[in-house]
Amino acid sequence: MSRTSGVVFDIQHYAVHDGQGIRTIVFLKGCPLSCSRCCNPESQAPRPVLRRFVARCQKCLRRASACPEGAIRMEDDAVVLDRQFCARCEEMPCVAACSSQALAQSGKEMDVEAVAARVAADREFYRNSGGGVTFSGGEPLAQSEFLVALLAACRQLGIHTAVETSGHVDATALLAAEPLVDLFLFDLKLADPERHRLFTGVTNSVILDTLAALAARSPQKVILRVPLIHGLTDDCAHVVTVARLASQHRLTTVNLVAYHPLGRDKYREVGLPVPPEVAPLTPSTIDETLALFGEHGLVAELA
Repeated sequence: MSRTSGVVFDIQHYAVHDGQGIRTIVFLKGCPLSCSRCCNPESQAPRPVLRRFVARCQKCLRRASACPEGAIRMEDDAVVLDRQFCARCEEMPCVAACSSQALAQSGKEMDVEAVAARVAADREFYRNSGGGVTFSGGEPLAQSEFLVALLAACRQLGIHTAVETSGHVDATALLAAEPLVDLFLFDLKLADPERHRLFTGVTNSVILDTLAALAARSPQKVILRVPLIHGLTDDCAHVVTVARLASQHRLTTVNLVAYHPLGRDKYREVGLPVPPEVAPLTPSTIDETLALFGEHGLVAELA
């Protein structure tokens, strides 16, 4: 794939949680992590994926006849989608054939000009609110050449840029993008390497090295983002370790991202096992966590 095009799975307008002001969020496909509580599981695979909305299905056979691999068929008056036969066709004819919108393609190839035009359409909102564009995912640096081209286009348009990253990326690629980025939202899932591996599929060694490299160059550009999940990341020892790490790297701000179950339905839609339910966070837990970061001299906010 050329550097002037990439796979985008969503563009959201008028967001207020991923950087300052009103923002447009561009979600790029592909992620090196497989977090067990991912809120965008459709983002993980680099290629487009097929989403199925069972409640919308009207049991028509147009989709089945449109599938060249025979992955969609009727069985006992029910429409069956057999994903082991799904070839994830580039055009996904089954989606076009489904008049009830029970099927959708998550991810499509877009060029820099098309994405930049979508972002530039909201410039008036950016000017009035101090906002801009945030590139998220997935992991936007998984498509590093495309990301750099997008950042350069936005810089030419005078648009504030933010990049949300897992940190499990090539440090050279990240540092190459850094001059074009006004703000990094750097995710740190867990401080303990083994717990991190169990939760995300990888240890955090690359992430910690990348954070150190980025913070050594531009600590003022980095906000550390920490997921807050009951029974996994909300214990005091973990919070204190993250706070000390942030202070060590001269970071001043931490965003807490409170876990919500809104992504659970997406697992069914893309054919992945649904993760077990997690007890909701209590207001006292959130307040105590914010206070712990504050005790270490950090500005802690809910994202």
